[in-house]
Amino acid sequence: MSHSPPSPSTPPVRRKPALQRLAELFMVVALAGMVVAVFVNVVLRYVFATSIVSYEEISRLLFVWLVAVGTIVAAFEGKHLGFDMLTSRLKGGPRKGLFWLSQLLVAGCMVLLLKGAWAQVVAGMESFSTVLGYPLALGAAATLVLAVGLLVALVFDLVRGEPPASAGGAGDIE
Repeated sequence: MSHSPPSPSTPPVRRKPALQRLAELFMVVALAGMVVAVFVNVVLRYVFATSIVSYEEISRLLFVWLVAVGTIVAAFEGKHLGFDMLTSRLKGGPRKGLFWLSQLLVAGCMVLLLKGAWAQVVAGMESFSTVLGYPLALGAAATLVLAVGLLVALVFDLVRGEPPASAGGAGDIE
């Protein structure tokens, strides 16, 4: 099988960073784990009138981490919902100014989230889940990781000078 070189009008395709592929693999494993845990419990409830209580805690914890990691991946890909009715009509300085203002507001929110998540992690070190007995800080740590990840994505956007959705359009491959 021969592959022809890309045409000059086709943007170059870049590989996803290893950390992004690892995050996506984690999301696949977490979602699969949730599906298995919930499916097994549904079958046990309806067929055998019983359930495995620990599966509920496992699926809840996996869901929290799935949302946190998925949010970070979406931020790096520029796939979060955005409202650009005003900024899409602006050019030059005003557009850049609004971009920096919005990034500053997001950074402020992430710093508050980071502080609150850290307080929850510290408080959760002394509290334990009902069935499995893991520290509740494990669930709160997802929010801490989320805040750090979104701050890192924000720094990347600031260095680039624009969000990834408008940064160039080069496609990614798995």
